[in-house]
Amino acid sequence: MSTVTTISNLTLSQKDFNRFRKLAYDYCGLAIEEGKEGLVASRLTKIMRSLNIGSFSEYYEYVINDKSSDALVTMIDHLTTNYTNFFREPKHFEFLSSTIFPALANRSEYTIWSAACATGEEPYSLAFAAREHYANSGPTVKLLATDISTKVLARAQDGTYNEKCFQQVPMEILRKYLQRGVGPAAGNYRVKQFIREAISFRRLNLIRQFESFVESYPLILCRNAMIYFDIPTQQELVNRFYDHLEPGGYFFVGHAESLNNLKHRFEYVQPAVYKKPGLLRSR
Repeated sequence: MSTVTTISNLTLSQKDFNRFRKLAYDYCGLAIEEGKEGLVASRLTKIMRSLNIGSFSEYYEYVINDKSSDALVTMIDHLTTNYTNFFREPKHFEFLSSTIFPALANRSEYTIWSAACATGEEPYSLAFAAREHYANSGPTVKLLATDISTKVLARAQDGTYNEKCFQQVPMEILRKYLQRGVGPAAGNYRVKQFIREAISFRRLNLIRQFESFVESYPLILCRNAMIYFDIPTQQELVNRFYDHLEPGGYFFVGHAESLNNLKHRFEYVQPAVYKKPGLLRSR
């Protein structure tokens, strides 16, 4: 049945809704369910106003004709929610400190992959946690942080956040790893350079093959991202992450996520924590 959704005098037809759904799914696996017409119309209207585009069909043509794909990335960015915060889901950080960091303590260095890093709070939190655990005597911990959105990656790489983002972060962490803004930057903190230099930010579309990823990792995090994918896409992703883990490596998902409905090779450890069989090498 043909339906329409009207937001601010702009009408999203069922045909256009389905075209946007297919475009998002084909590009990055984003699964937009029936019944989300209002959400799609509302979020795309914001972009259309900024571009002075007067109809959804015109905006669709604008996106597919943009050879740079920047318009498509902007569309995806508006259709997803990049909510995150520092030290989100504390049980993961407790597990890091009690299990993963000690198991890797005798290595000279290793890399953790934050696969859907959004605006950077997750990889920076991991870097802070590693520094706190090892102090000055442990391995060099590097981070690979990836996301599909160039916009959020730019914010992450800059490492500047409003002070409200740190309300749950201990003052000792703030003193060690962040610079407080003054003058025009008052009210903000910026992650210190030595922490920023430990993180490599890269754009990555998760549903494409990870051809350039030759390294295997002792820990991969893909938290609160798979909720946007359908079951076949989730299953493909989970098994590719498995292939990029070291034997004995760990995989973290969001606490609202689970691998229960997927065919996979992981061992269950605890809620939102899975393990590739084997033992992590100690050196």
